[in-house]
Amino acid sequence: MAESEISKGACVYCELETTGVGMLKHLPSCSQRRERIAESEGKKGAPQKLYHLRVQDAQDKSFWLDLEMRGNAALQGLDNYLRAIWLECCGHLSQFSIGGWRGAEIPPTKRAQEIFAPGVVLTHIYDFGTSSETLIKAMAVRQGKPTTSHPIALMARNLLPETPCIKCKNKAAWLCMECLIEEDTFGALCDKHAKAHEHENYGEPVPLVNSPRVGMCGYDGPAEPPY
Repeated sequence: MAESEISKGACVYCELETTGVGMLKHLPSCSQRRERIAESEGKKGAPQKLYHLRVQDAQDKSFWLDLEMRGNAALQGLDNYLRAIWLECCGHLSQFSIGGWRGAEIPPTKRAQEIFAPGVVLTHIYDFGTSSETLIKAMAVRQGKPTTSHPIALMARNLLPETPCIKCKNKAAWLCMECLIEEDTFGALCDKHAKAHEHENYGEPVPLVNSPRVGMCGYDGPAEPPY
């Protein structure tokens, strides 16, 4: 099975935990999400296209997000969101494209409704040195009023993958950068062994947070949604 099928995540509306594939089936029928949508329909403003986006790290598919984005919102807002929840470390450049690295670059001023269509996979690249590549695909579109005042709503995201400590195999919470850089080993450590770990040339171990960019460049979290 693909990683995306076995990686679990949680629904923001009802806190149900299920696989990435299961979440795609759950969200359209989630009763609490339906209640939120019904409440929004009673508010002022014109209905618009709202896109359900599945966002997934291109390398480690256990990291994924389900977002709802306003059709009239610019891709710049999506770039800002991905930086906040997953990517930002040193203010690197980024770009959107269709067709991957060598594909057609898409200006960040383009609106979601100008880009997303059946079969379209948008690639987001952050940092052209130590790069993070994210794939974005519209899974569904609905006509209605947004459930928040923001251009993007988080509907679900993966749970932090459990990583065993390299010393004792218990659940790790830290990463030794010296192990990663000098020994090419993902030096995950539990609380106990992080305190006693002998590697210090790259500073103290960094926390493992729910982001595919952990261990890359200067990234250290916090991997929280911006709103």
